[in-house]
Amino acid sequence: MRFYDHRQAGEELARRLLAWAADADLTDAVVLALPRGGVPVAAEVARALGVPLDVLVARKIGAPGHPEFGIGAIAGEDPPVFDSRALQMLGLAEDELASDVARERAELHRREDLYRGGRPPPDVEGRTVILVDDGLATGVTARAALRHLRSRRPARLILAVPVSAPDAVETMRREADDIVCLFQPDSFRSVGEWYEEFAQVSDNEVIATLRRPGFVGSGPGTGPTSDRR
Repeated sequence: MRFYDHRQAGEELARRLLAWAADADLTDAVVLALPRGGVPVAAEVARALGVPLDVLVARKIGAPGHPEFGIGAIAGEDPPVFDSRALQMLGLAEDELASDVARERAELHRREDLYRGGRPPPDVEGRTVILVDDGLATGVTARAALRHLRSRRPARLILAVPVSAPDAVETMRREADDIVCLFQPDSFRSVGEWYEEFAQVSDNEVIATLRRPGFVGSGPGTGPTSDRR
């Protein structure tokens, strides 16, 4: 299985979630996307389920000299979450990465200000939260995001992704109440290899998506119209 682009992956994921949620009460649900790549995927999910879309900004902490390889991540003002096995393999200690954490924290704040424009994050206490990304490699960014959300006391926490490394899914089972993943290839090397078109999603695209009717100012019953019965 390969996806053409983020939108098509979102459509496929939405179909699976519609079947999964057939008997679920989603009147209080919210879809939260991990920007930037998770936003066009999550937009299709939110539209299909008829629930609000918003973002949860989390930032990956990359390995020194290899920023694409995530060894840690941050969400909100929470302490960083590190992959202990990756740190051990690279011979790194957490305190050696303090400057990287500070840099990513600053970028997290920049993106929150840019995407939210002063809006507060949605109140998720007592609600069903569906966290969406375009795929999981190490899963460390999703782990930080899920732990941050868990501290805000949602009623149910679901992670939904089109594709993931099998090990990452197993790790996430300790963090989420449910996981919906379309494809877990044994030969997984990177998220992008499972998309024919994997163009980087821009800040402007994120902002434009969030400005669509029903996708901002999330609250129960304010989502976009859907065909779900």
